[in-house]
Order: sequence, then structure tokens, then C-alpha cells
Amino acid sequence: MGMEIKTIGVLTSGGDAPGMNAAIRAVVRTAINKGMRVLGIRRGYSGLLTGDAFEMNLRSVSDIIQRGGTILYTARCPEFTTEEGQDRAVKMCKELGIDGLVVIGGDGSFRGARDLSVKGIPCIGIPGTIDNDIAATEYSIGFDTALNTVLQSVDRIRDTSQSHDRCSVVEVMGRGAGYIALHSGIACGALSVLVPEVPYDFQRDIVDKMKKTLKAGKQHFVIIVAEGVGHTQELTKRIEEATGITSRLTVLGYVQRGGVPTARERIMASRLGYRAVELLANGIGNRVVGLQRDEIVDYDIVEALKMVKHFDIDLYKMANVISL
Repeated sequence: MGMEIKTIGVLTSGGDAPGMNAAIRAVVRTAINKGMRVLGIRRGYSGLLTGDAFEMNLRSVSDIIQRGGTILYTARCPEFTTEEGQDRAVKMCKELGIDGLVVIGGDGSFRGARDLSVKGIPCIGIPGTIDNDIAATEYSIGFDTALNTVLQSVDRIRDTSQSHDRCSVVEVMGRGAGYIALHSGIACGALSVLVPEVPYDFQRDIVDKMKKTLKAGKQHFVIIVAEGVGHTQELTKRIEEATGITSRLTVLGYVQRGGVPTARERIMASRLGYRAVELLANGIGNRVVGLQRDEIVDYDIVEALKMVKHFDIDLYKMANVISL
């Protein structure tokens, strides 16, 4: 491409995730270091359509690295999926003088970035979603903090289930993906982890396991269920009926999307933000940045959206072995 990019816009789109602010900070500071202007666009693509943008300087991003959420706010924008919406966005970029765009969000946000790229606005996508379900990267901003939030909650729930000899069923987020469930299940020593990617057998994976560990003298159980599995309330009732053990459901919900980003989160977000601006500074757009084997990589945005993420079955098997 090799075009000169003097002014970039940055926006966060879709669901918020802890670490987005660290990414915004890295984008702004890197761009200014390279002599570029940066416009912060509020409320994602809907802000881009209305021109809700402001010039950001070094101070705009002071003291935000430790804050959850996103200082630029975020929104879903159905209008942006239409041809008219995209044309309006291109027109607004020209009016605002935006030569390139950094989009922090999930697959939906990247589809928007791809459409803008096709229409001549170079875009770089930075993966940001607690669900960690973006195929082009092993790590998505928000994942580590969400996991740590789940752990803190489960540790507290376990205190009370230990006091009462009961089974605690904990439903965690992740849309259609089981990454939060699997990783938090390993980290908190759950008896069973149910994910949408792997079919489960109620008798074998829950009841028999509980009976086996009861014989071994264990009296309390934690079962982690990904929201994509569904029917958690019925499952909890079935467990109680099948085992005679008092079973309680906790749905963790949006608490998982908030909180102070972890060290890993802040470092990853900073690395991804830095790479995004480096690409634009070199006149390269239409890419998604990500992490593979601890290296920051980038892919063509169209290719990135076609990729399929493979669930780590070996890790899932390991979780089962060490949970008894």
C-alpha cells in the first residue's frame, strides 16, 4: 500500500474488556512518538458515523492503564453493517482527516474494519474480548483478567460449599466458546468443566465422578459450566436429584467483564497496540494483530476472519485427569 498516514483514529467496539484502556494508551503514545495525530472516536462505529471524535494527546491517556472498561466507550452499531452506514463512515473519516483506523474489539468489529478497508480506509484490528474466541490470535485482551475474576469468585463460593457439603455449579461467560470455562476450571480445580465444544455425558462426567470422589471422602464439589452449554438451572436440579447432594447455581455474569486489568493483560494490550500503529506508520493497513507462541503477529484481515479456532482437546483431557 505504502500510503502516508498522518492522522489515525482509534475506537473500541462490541463488548468492553479490561485491558482496552492499556491498548488505547499504547496506540496514542506510539502514534504521537511517530509524529502522527490521533483522534479518539467515542462509542465505536456509531461514534464514527456521527463524527463523535476528539484529538488525543499524551495526557489524554495518563492514569488509564489500570482502569477496566474503555475510556472511549463502546456500542453495538447495526447501521454500520449496511452499505449506507459504511459509506457514511468513509465520508466521515475523510471529513475528520482520518487516514487510518485502529479498531479494538471482536469478530464483529473486525468485519466492520474489513468493510472499511475494502472502501479505502486502512484499518488494523486489535483483538479485545474476554471470550478469547478470535481465531487469528491465541490471546485476546480481557481474557486473563476475566479468568482471575472467575477464580476469585469461585474461591469464595468454594468457602461456603465447603462449610455445607454441597455442590456449587458456576456458570461463566464466553458466548459460544468454552475458553473461560476450561481455563478457570483448571485453575480452580473444578470437578467437571462443561464446554460447548465437547459433548458431555451427564452420568459419566458428573454423577459418576461425584460418587467416586465421595467414596474418597470429598464432600464438596465445584462444577464450571460455559454459558454456551445452556440449561444450567435444570442441570443443577438434575445433579441434586441424581446424587442427593444439595446443589446451588451461581451465574457470574457481567462481573467477569470488569475489574482492574492484570499485569499480563496490560503488557499484552500494550504490545498489540504498539504493533498496530507500527503497521499504519509503515503505510500498511487491512491487518489484524495477534499473539502466536508469544510473538506478536499480523494477518490480512480477510484471512483472519476466515480462520477457525481449534479448541485444545488435550488441555480438556488434562483437566479431567487432574480433577478427580
